[in-house]
Amino acid sequence: MTTLFIVLIIIVSILLALIVLIQNPKGGGLQSGFAGGSNLMGVQRTGDFLEKGTWTLVILLMVFSLGINILGPSGSVSKGGLSDQIEAPATTPKLNLNSMPTQGAAPTTTAPDSSK
Repeated sequence: MTTLFIVLIIIVSILLALIVLIQNPKGGGLQSGFAGGSNLMGVQRTGDFLEKGTWTLVILLMVFSLGINILGPSGSVSKGGLSDQIEAPATTPKLNLNSMPTQGAAPTTTAPDSSK
Protein backbone atom coordinates (compact mmCIF):
# COMPACT_ATOMS: atom_id res chain seq x y z
CA MET A 1 0.00 0.00 0.00
CA THR A 2 2.88 2.32 0.77
CA THR A 3 4.37 1.65 -2.65
CA LEU A 4 1.06 2.61 -4.28
CA PHE A 5 1.02 5.92 -2.41
CA ILE A 6 4.64 6.63 -3.35
CA VAL A 7 3.92 5.97 -7.03
CA LEU A 8 0.80 8.17 -6.90
CA ILE A 9 2.73 10.98 -5.20
CA ILE A 10 5.42 10.85 -7.89
CA ILE A 11 2.84 10.91 -10.71
CA VAL A 12 0.89 13.79 -9.16
CA SER A 13 4.11 15.74 -8.54
CA ILE A 14 5.19 15.40 -12.16
CA LEU A 15 1.75 16.44 -13.45
CA LEU A 16 1.67 19.39 -11.06
CA ALA A 17 5.09 20.56 -12.23
CA LEU A 18 3.99 20.35 -15.87
CA ILE A 19 0.76 22.27 -15.27
CA VAL A 20 2.58 24.98 -13.33
CA LEU A 21 5.17 25.32 -16.09
CA ILE A 22 2.43 25.69 -18.75
CA GLN A 23 0.90 28.65 -16.94
CA ASN A 24 2.08 32.16 -17.67
CA PRO A 25 2.77 34.19 -14.52
CA LYS A 26 1.05 37.23 -16.07
CA GLY A 27 -2.18 35.38 -16.71
CA GLY A 28 -1.70 34.67 -20.41
CA GLY A 29 -0.45 31.10 -20.29
CA LEU A 30 -1.63 28.73 -22.99
CA GLN A 31 -4.37 31.19 -23.80
CA SER A 32 -1.97 33.72 -25.35
CA GLY A 33 -0.95 31.33 -28.12
CA PHE A 34 -4.52 31.20 -29.47
CA ALA A 35 -5.27 34.92 -29.37
CA GLY A 36 -6.63 34.98 -32.91
CA GLY A 37 -9.85 36.40 -34.29
CA SER A 38 -11.95 33.47 -33.06
CA ASN A 39 -11.92 31.41 -29.92
CA LEU A 40 -11.04 27.99 -31.28
CA MET A 41 -12.34 25.05 -29.19
CA GLY A 42 -13.07 27.14 -26.10
CA VAL A 43 -9.55 28.36 -25.48
CA GLN A 44 -10.88 31.36 -23.61
CA ARG A 45 -11.36 29.04 -20.59
CA THR A 46 -7.82 27.58 -20.59
CA GLY A 47 -6.79 29.64 -17.56
CA ASP A 48 -9.71 28.32 -15.54
CA PHE A 49 -8.91 24.74 -16.53
CA LEU A 50 -5.25 25.07 -15.57
CA GLU A 51 -6.12 26.75 -12.27
CA LYS A 52 -8.64 24.05 -11.35
CA GLY A 53 -6.15 21.38 -12.41
CA THR A 54 -3.46 22.92 -10.23
CA TRP A 55 -5.72 23.04 -7.18
CA THR A 56 -6.92 19.48 -7.77
CA LEU A 57 -3.39 18.14 -8.03
CA VAL A 58 -2.27 20.05 -4.93
CA ILE A 59 -5.17 18.61 -2.93
CA LEU A 60 -4.42 15.10 -4.24
CA LEU A 61 -0.78 15.49 -3.27
CA MET A 62 -1.75 16.49 0.28
CA VAL A 63 -4.26 13.63 0.58
CA PHE A 64 -1.73 11.06 -0.64
CA SER A 65 0.92 12.44 1.70
CA LEU A 66 -1.43 12.22 4.67
CA GLY A 67 -2.51 8.74 3.56
CA ILE A 68 1.04 7.47 3.51
CA ASN A 69 1.54 8.83 7.04
CA ILE A 70 -1.70 7.39 8.40
CA LEU A 71 -1.52 3.97 6.77
CA GLY A 72 2.25 3.62 7.00
CA PRO A 73 4.01 1.81 9.83
CA SER A 74 3.71 3.50 13.19
CA GLY A 75 6.77 4.70 15.06
CA SER A 76 6.13 2.60 18.19
CA VAL A 77 6.59 -0.76 16.50
CA SER A 78 9.37 0.11 14.09
CA LYS A 79 11.71 -2.66 13.11
CA GLY A 80 15.02 -2.24 11.40
CA GLY A 81 15.43 1.45 12.20
CA LEU A 82 18.62 3.25 12.99
CA SER A 83 18.16 2.81 16.73
CA ASP A 84 18.05 -0.97 16.26
CA GLN A 85 21.29 -0.91 14.27
CA ILE A 86 23.17 1.06 16.92
CA GLU A 87 23.40 -1.21 19.92
CA ALA A 88 25.54 -0.83 22.98
CA PRO A 89 27.83 -3.79 23.65
CA ALA A 90 26.48 -6.23 26.22
CA THR A 91 29.62 -6.06 28.36
CA THR A 92 32.05 -3.22 28.57
CA PRO A 93 35.71 -4.20 28.45
CA LYS A 94 37.62 -3.55 31.63
CA LEU A 95 40.72 -1.47 31.32
CA ASN A 96 43.89 -2.44 33.11
CA LEU A 97 45.03 0.88 34.48
CA ASN A 98 48.34 -0.54 35.79
CA SER A 99 49.60 -1.31 32.30
CA MET A 100 48.71 2.07 30.86
CA PRO A 101 51.32 4.85 31.11
CA THR A 102 50.25 7.98 32.88
CA GLN A 103 50.21 11.25 31.04
CA GLY A 104 53.46 13.20 31.27
CA ALA A 105 55.39 10.40 32.93
CA ALA A 106 58.70 9.34 31.47
CA PRO A 107 59.00 5.77 30.36
CA THR A 108 60.55 3.57 33.02
CA THR A 109 63.70 1.69 32.19
CA THR A 110 65.45 -0.79 34.35
CA ALA A 111 69.16 -0.37 34.84
CA PRO A 112 71.32 -3.39 34.32
CA ASP A 113 72.23 -5.15 37.50
CA SER A 114 75.85 -4.19 38.28
CA SER A 115 76.19 -6.39 41.35
CA LYS A 116 77.46 -9.36 39.37
